[in-house]
Amino acid sequence: MKQSLPRKLELTSGNLLLRAPRNGDFLEWCALRTNNRAFLSPWEPTWPADDLSRRGWRRRLAGYERERRDGTALALFIYTLEGLTGRQELAGGVRLSNINYGVQQSASIGYWLGRDYGGAGNMSKAVEMVCRFGFEQIGLHRIEACCIPDNQRSARVLKRCGFEQEGLARDYLKINGKWQDHLLFARLNDL
Repeated sequence: MKQSLPRKLELTSGNLLLRAPRNGDFLEWCALRTNNRAFLSPWEPTWPADDLSRRGWRRRLAGYERERRDGTALALFIYTLEGLTGRQELAGGVRLSNINYGVQQSASIGYWLGRDYGGAGNMSKAVEMVCRFGFEQIGLHRIEACCIPDNQRSARVLKRCGFEQEGLARDYLKINGKWQDHLLFARLNDL
């Protein structure tokens, strides 16, 4: 049975805050994505032409809200509470998607992080926070993830967070304009 996910969800741990994107986040999100485009593009689907526009932002937020309300996905922004400038800063995002209930009780997790925020354990902590939420609050049994074989940083994050590699999917997702193989990972509810 599908369920609506919390609208005002905020998860905190140490120096990280995870919360749903808001309309007022546009400028900070746009700056972070613009400044990290070359860094992120090899690992993501091709960005729509208007992705960094206000129109694209409104479309993104409407999609996030529809999925949250339908209980099929939950998008959260990752904020460092003591950012590079000494204040709260947007560092990236994490998303549970393809949430299935009933006999499957599973979801997929995906994430991105600006270059300057990597290497400090921020993504591992954020993935762990979302997995705990998924297992404890949504009742998930399994969370799946995938990454391009060359993305060793992402594979290390998943392994640190208790995901086990289960296989390789050929031409699994169209990333950066071409179909690419992906390593498949999963974590079972061990809480």
